[in-house]
Amino acid sequence: MNKGELIDAIAEKTQASKKEADVILSAAVEAIMEAVAAGDKVTLVGFGTFEPRQRAARDGRNPQTGKAIKIEATTVPAFSAGKQFKEMVAE
Repeated sequence: MNKGELIDAIAEKTQASKKEADVILSAAVEAIMEAVAAGDKVTLVGFGTFEPRQRAARDGRNPQTGKAIKIEATTVPAFSAGKQFKEMVAE
């Protein structure tokens, strides 16, 4: 399912227009991204949790040359599925 198909599904379930569903979905995704970028955790009970995670510095290799390189520490977004979501997928 892509974003357009998700917008169609939201519009159908909520009896809203596709334009309204697009605005709502875009606002929700933007709010989640802004919160995680600011270092906050976003929890949607039953669905899951979005949070920033620290990735430690490590050694790596350039795949073209095989030369060892240093990969710096960074913060990455992470998602953990909630219990209800996991159970639904497992069925």
